[in-house]
Amino acid sequence: MMLGSTAKVVLVNPPALQNVFRHHPYLPTGLAYLAAVLEERGSQVTVLDCIAEGIDQVQLKHRLSVLDCDVVGISAMTPMVDSALLVARGVKEVCPNSTVVLGGPHASFMDREILAAEPAVDVVVRGEGEVTFAELTKRVVNGVGLNSANGITYRHQGQIVQNSSRGFIQNLDDLPFPAYGHFSLEKYRLFGKLFFPVITSRGCPFQCSFCTTSRILGKQYRVRSAENIGHELELLKREYDADSFTFYDDTLTLDKRRLYAICDEMKSRKLNVPWDCQTRVDQVSVELFDRMKRSNCQQVFFGVESGCQHVLDSVSKRTTVEQNAAAIKLAKKSGLFVAISVIIGYPSETALMRKETLDFVRRVEPDDVYLCIATPYPGTELRVEVERLGFKMSDDWSRYDTTTPVFENPLLSDDEALLIRKEFYNRFYSPKYVLRHMFRRNFYSSVMSRVALNHMVWRLKNR
Repeated sequence: MMLGSTAKVVLVNPPALQNVFRHHPYLPTGLAYLAAVLEERGSQVTVLDCIAEGIDQVQLKHRLSVLDCDVVGISAMTPMVDSALLVARGVKEVCPNSTVVLGGPHASFMDREILAAEPAVDVVVRGEGEVTFAELTKRVVNGVGLNSANGITYRHQGQIVQNSSRGFIQNLDDLPFPAYGHFSLEKYRLFGKLFFPVITSRGCPFQCSFCTTSRILGKQYRVRSAENIGHELELLKREYDADSFTFYDDTLTLDKRRLYAICDEMKSRKLNVPWDCQTRVDQVSVELFDRMKRSNCQQVFFGVESGCQHVLDSVSKRTTVEQNAAAIKLAKKSGLFVAISVIIGYPSETALMRKETLDFVRRVEPDDVYLCIATPYPGTELRVEVERLGFKMSDDWSRYDTTTPVFENPLLSDDEALLIRKEFYNRFYSPKYVLRHMFRRNFYSSVMSRVALNHMVWRLKNR
């Protein structure tokens, strides 16, 4: 290809294997950011979200065969990595001269293993991917070597080469807004509503043992300006008629002044769109919730993780059971829909500790609960701990979905873990729950009443 030619890039969200993520597709914000950055730098971009579009591996190969692509980028969340590798093999069958690139958290930590085992993958992009992928694409299309491209691992003359890591993007306002125009947005509606993900910050100063955020995006908390965020929210409302904004930041409330400025942007632009966020229980207050509600925040999500202090300490959560209870109570008193996550099955968690967690959930009565099973993802301290203890772990990555046991835990059998989840939701999503939320004047209550009703219908059908 001639120097300076336009690169033809295809970005792929792989087809679902088995039942992974079949229930409802989520807008792949990472691919939307990649598409925006690539287009800004002159590339011709096609996005194929196979899950939302219902495209299987055979259909995908046909779509790729007519696209004449230079680079194919494939996202690789852990439960989807086997499907991503199938996509890579299919690309090499129909577009043998294209460069196949894998990215995402799983590939970032398993880069050498993937390249050693799968010849169809040419390059792995590690960590924050926008600048790295754009530079890689430019080098590929111009025939420039990859030896000095930071943030990648690749194969060269039969050897796997891991280049230096790339520094993080410091001014996030420099990034273009995600290119959602590449997606068939009607495919992403839930009960007719369109939820738009919004990322206003990157990096996390906390290092919980089950999470990879600080290793993927760094410990430094990097933020977008309130004005820049306001522009994006206004665009999502004006161009796409967003029904809700979901802030994907790990801790949206970490910088209180900035959050207040974001709330002011929403009010001054008269967006009047319900929104939700997640944060830590030690980063909230009455004033904070009041300001959030005035700009139409209707839901807050807390990573509670456990109702047992021993477990909280062992996973380096740096919070207390009392703080968990107080934050939930405060948010409920403020009129917010409160969702929490708890995790069972940590290596050191006894049956009594697990009971403390389940009793805690019943006592504080959140509006929704994500009851997860401890999952030792690559790159986490939890995985290091499981390996240290010598517990056998599954190598079937499609099981790594936080609802399926993936390691042999002498303190909790697989069958018991699955039964706990089943019985918990059968009790939680009750007729009383449906009625309570059906008549609340809250956007998220109306959605969750339908989720709970669907769960009850599913139970009746599967008796």
